[in-house]
Amino acid sequence: MFTTQTVISIGAEALWITFLIAAPMLLAALVSGLVVGIFQAATQINEMTLSFIPKLAAMFAVMVIAGPWMLATMTDFMRGLITRIPAVIG
Repeated sequence: MFTTQTVISIGAEALWITFLIAAPMLLAALVSGLVVGIFQAATQINEMTLSFIPKLAAMFAVMVIAGPWMLATMTDFMRGLITRIPAVIG
């Protein structure tokens, strides 16, 4: 039966999966931005565009390394969601 508890549980699971999938790339951007920021503070180079390329490279590396896991996690969630449709509807 389609209840508010079902909607809340599906939404909570979707938010958790979104967090899990986004976390590696966000952490890579955070760490690379921090390292570049420390480098800029140490060398007194105040170029705003300097942190863009290392962040992009770090996020690309994470996508290459963790991409298959991210895709498998999202696929498992969607497969579970689709297989639960008959139980949710009626």
